[in-house]
Amino acid sequence: MITAIVFVQADVDRIPEVAEGIAALDGVSEVYSVTGDLDLIALVRVRQHDEIADVVADRLNKVPGVLSTQTHIAFRAYSQHDLEAAFSLGLPED
Repeated sequence: MITAIVFVQADVDRIPEVAEGIAALDGVSEVYSVTGDLDLIALVRVRQHDEIADVVADRLNKVPGVLSTQTHIAFRAYSQHDLEAAFSLGLPED
């Protein structure tokens, strides 16, 4: 599974509608409304790299109210469980 994190600048008056439109796209697993310089962050999960272009360039960018996007491809995922295992001292549990 390939994960892309897409930063979205949206028309401020339409953020809820833009988020719903993006969330409805095949390949988009989650959309977050965030504070700061961005309006939304979308997580795109696909099986092949070519599908990222289909989701982001061909569909997400065309959702009404999307002003611009910036896409970041994840190459490794860490979860709390993974981090705990990596930093474990290997001591026996009580």
